[in-house]
Amino acid sequence: MRISDLLRNKGSNVATADPKTTVSELIGALAQHNVGAMVVVEEGRVIGIVSERDIVRKLHKNGAAVLNAPVSAIMTTDVVSCVPSDHVNSLAEIMTERRVRHMPVVLEGELIGIVSIGDVVKSRINELEDDREQLESYISGGR
Repeated sequence: MRISDLLRNKGSNVATADPKTTVSELIGALAQHNVGAMVVVEEGRVIGIVSERDIVRKLHKNGAAVLNAPVSAIMTTDVVSCVPSDHVNSLAEIMTERRVRHMPVVLEGELIGIVSIGDVVKSRINELEDDREQLESYISGGR
């Protein structure tokens, strides 16, 4: 399965943040959208990503003062992204190797979706269930 197929099934809505947004405002937006990460976009271009993990680590290291800091101060700027033609299985490998849980989907420089590790796992489980059903049908003679 390709990422484009996954996005077709799940949708392409992406919660984004401006780099000047405060960390406190970002926390509210994460809760409002019920997501674990937000892509940071400036002038239509992906410049970073901030996850719940990033926030917790910065809070632990710097204390509550980080809540008033701009998102740009805590975001990950080395954003690992994918394109719609990538395969879900290769994405799973990259996410595991790079230890990322959220990956923006970018096409010609434009953010068109986001894929989480949960999306990848769900897709893989669905593929395995389909394979199992096909094998059972084959074994039983297609009855």
